[in-house]
Amino acid sequence: MDKILLIASANKNKLKEIYNILKNIPFKKRSLDEIKFRGHIEETGRTFRENALLKAETVGRKTGLLTLAEDSGLEIDYLTGRPGIRSARYSPGTDRDRLNKVLEELNGVPEEKRSARFVCVAALFDPQKKRTYFFAGESRGYITEKPQGKRGFGYDPIFYNLDLKKTNAQATFREKNRVSHRARALFKVKEFLGDGN
Repeated sequence: MDKILLIASANKNKLKEIYNILKNIPFKKRSLDEIKFRGHIEETGRTFRENALLKAETVGRKTGLLTLAEDSGLEIDYLTGRPGIRSARYSPGTDRDRLNKVLEELNGVPEEKRSARFVCVAALFDPQKKRTYFFAGESRGYITEKPQGKRGFGYDPIFYNLDLKKTNAQATFREKNRVSHRARALFKVKEFLGDGN
């Protein structure tokens, strides 16, 4: 019987990245939609780790499946770590509204004070062992003065990635998935679960 890894996310952009990064693991990957999981999980944690744990354990306990969840966000030094765990809820509306709010808050701030990092914490809950494993990753950069690039999602157009030497939104899907915060956390998950190659 095929082993199943349930990905506890409803975000289609995140799912696409996660499926791509974990493509060779010896597990069948399933999304919440695919297993018809219904139920909203309130992200009440105060850290990325707490939110990832909450999602992985809630879903894993209800389904009995090995469950992977992640929480991630953008931390800007000048804004004392904001938007942080509230990255997806920083402003009502669209990704563009949230991105514009950040740009407004950094209006007139020089480049050397616009340092930022994307952080990801992945939690893997094993219902058989009743144990959760954690994997973290981050990518460093700074916030640009205006959006650049058409790819990616969220804050990608304003995050200049120091590894890529361009914004995440100017990078190809493949380039971003080599060095992003999510990739760095998920490469550790991949190593833990075993690579199918």
